[in-house]
Amino acid sequence: MASKTIRLNIGSIFPKGPGKIYFYRYQVDGHRKTVSLQTANRAEALRKAEEFIPIIKATSAEVVAAHVQQAKGFATAKRDLPLSGVWDYYSMHPDRANPATIHEQLQYKTSLLEFIHFLNNPAVPVRNITFQDTENFAKHLRKTDIAVSTHNRKIKRLRKIFSTLSDFRDDENPFRTILFRREREEQDIGVRRLAFSREQEQQLREVLADDIHQVINKPEIRVVYYLGMYTGQRLKDCVLLQWHSVDMERRRIWVKQFKTGKEVTIPIADELFEVLQLAKAWRCDNYVCPKTAERYNRLDADGKNIGNNLVNLDVLRVIRWIGVEPSLPVPGRKRRVTQYGFHSLRHTFASHCAEAGVPKAVLLSILGTDSEIADKYYTHIGEEAQLRAIEAVCGNMVISASERIREALKYLATLPDSEIRQTLENILKTA
Repeated sequence: MASKTIRLNIGSIFPKGPGKIYFYRYQVDGHRKTVSLQTANRAEALRKAEEFIPIIKATSAEVVAAHVQQAKGFATAKRDLPLSGVWDYYSMHPDRANPATIHEQLQYKTSLLEFIHFLNNPAVPVRNITFQDTENFAKHLRKTDIAVSTHNRKIKRLRKIFSTLSDFRDDENPFRTILFRREREEQDIGVRRLAFSREQEQQLREVLADDIHQVINKPEIRVVYYLGMYTGQRLKDCVLLQWHSVDMERRRIWVKQFKTGKEVTIPIADELFEVLQLAKAWRCDNYVCPKTAERYNRLDADGKNIGNNLVNLDVLRVIRWIGVEPSLPVPGRKRRVTQYGFHSLRHTFASHCAEAGVPKAVLLSILGTDSEIADKYYTHIGEEAQLRAIEAVCGNMVISASERIREALKYLATLPDSEIRQTLENILKTA
């Protein structure tokens, strides 16, 4: 019973939050109001709610004003919580977010401190934070030249934090209003993640194998790159791959992706097999690339991972060796926008699969997710059919490339057998 809404003649009461405090919800002049009754006792909550009913039934402005004062009386009876004390309260709340990394947990705190700094009044009680305050903060974020996704992540974190503060507020979460930005606000940015061309991939293999270019743990970085090229997995999955997930006899790799938790299995290509054979020479623990894995897992004094950025810088250094700039400045953005990085190998993998006619479902079984990457490179599947549809409307049917090849082979079959004919046939059959 204590967990259900109790309907009264006017309005209803219901428990809320970890303390199961009762709230009274009703309407005044068509506007919904919610007041904390400051008790977890059902009988006491009913008694307090009944005291409101005569006031709510009144029609004069004076009586309504008296109701407002009474509602404020309930509010001031509760313990005030200043903004400066929010993090200590939130970090111990049972409904707090539990991000997978220390970094993301610290981002919750950073977003809160940014909001407090914006208001410039750490002593202001939580109950005094208004929707106008949050809207002004969102407008402020728009002027800081951050990405749309970064803006929205900050708002989501603050929304989660304030969702745990209902015992200190009479109104709803002030971050529940429409404060998010839309991704299309950045659709005019011309810089996007790009795939490497086959020539660029070959250049990467060459600089990783030479004695001229140097980077920390270069032999291991070479293995990491080959894993990215021939499995399409993310940087963390490649760096932290362990030998028990590699079956050299069956030539398969098993990966449980850190980001999604999905498990995928991938055949080992010949080129990858060769570098993994070389990696056996330095095997000292279960990581395929032990020194790079140790570097990647490095933490600072707060327990935040800083090694992932170190390894990523090593990876970007390799990309610069082939004359490619990983990121570019963009007007209206504080940070440069990445166009080439280790993740580009994932795009490249999808691009090669699409070009080779590999079914999309097979690609997804390797990438491990219904990723937008697959959608990006498989849009060409319907392009030929679309072109034929347009040509049909125009009355000009276009012969597809495959049909042209079949016609050419039929014509060659009518010619005398010769070395040139056989060469042409072989070329067309492999096209």
